[in-house]
Amino acid sequence: MISATAADYGWIRSSSSPFGYALDVGYTLTLVRGLSPAEVFTVVEAEPQDPCEGFAELIDAHSEVQDSYEDWTESFLAGAFTVPGEDGDWTLILEFGGDLGTRPRFMEALSAGTRAVSHSSNGGKPMHFFHWYEDGRLRTTFEWTSSRTGSTPDELNAVLRELGLNPDGDDDPAVDSKAAVFALAERLTGVRVSGELLTDAVYQTGEVAEEPADDWETVTIDITDAHGERTYVQLRRDQL
Repeated sequence: MISATAADYGWIRSSSSPFGYALDVGYTLTLVRGLSPAEVFTVVEAEPQDPCEGFAELIDAHSEVQDSYEDWTESFLAGAFTVPGEDGDWTLILEFGGDLGTRPRFMEALSAGTRAVSHSSNGGKPMHFFHWYEDGRLRTTFEWTSSRTGSTPDELNAVLRELGLNPDGDDDPAVDSKAAVFALAERLTGVRVSGELLTDAVYQTGEVAEEPADDWETVTIDITDAHGERTYVQLRRDQL
């Protein structure tokens, strides 16, 4: 098998790419090995909804859920389908504006005895995250590749360099870091995500409840001073 590269995911920037919507509004894409969509929804306590025939229908269903709330949204829609990958079938879960793939308790449970990988963007500010969980443990996570955490923060350094990402400093501006992260996820899962795959999939869907304010698990401090220096820290409740 030829290893994935950022060039393989240049399609995400195409004007005709279905993923343009996800980049605009924010998304989380999660891959879990060995669990079916129904099993994933059970783990994340999602309320099953009607299937969606294709990406466009998933967008419409997402919008209906968002529009059903007058003020603050209380849930988001997740779409999931089965794809072949390394060592068996995987479930691909896609959300617009949701955070299923970034919640520690969900990812720990989904990766118990297996592997789960996610990447995300918030759509508005340039905040892009990557998470790799294995056997219920966070192995590597980052927003910036030069600032990684997890139980094995340096495990992927060689792969990052192969993809044109710099684990020791600023990334090369000539490299599309989002496309490179798609390729990184493929190298960890064996799942090739394409525009056609997302467009034509039949998505099993479920509504996932937003976390109540008193059930938060992490707090994020994100400050940029007058000199352009940014401080970004994410802390768990037990670290405060």
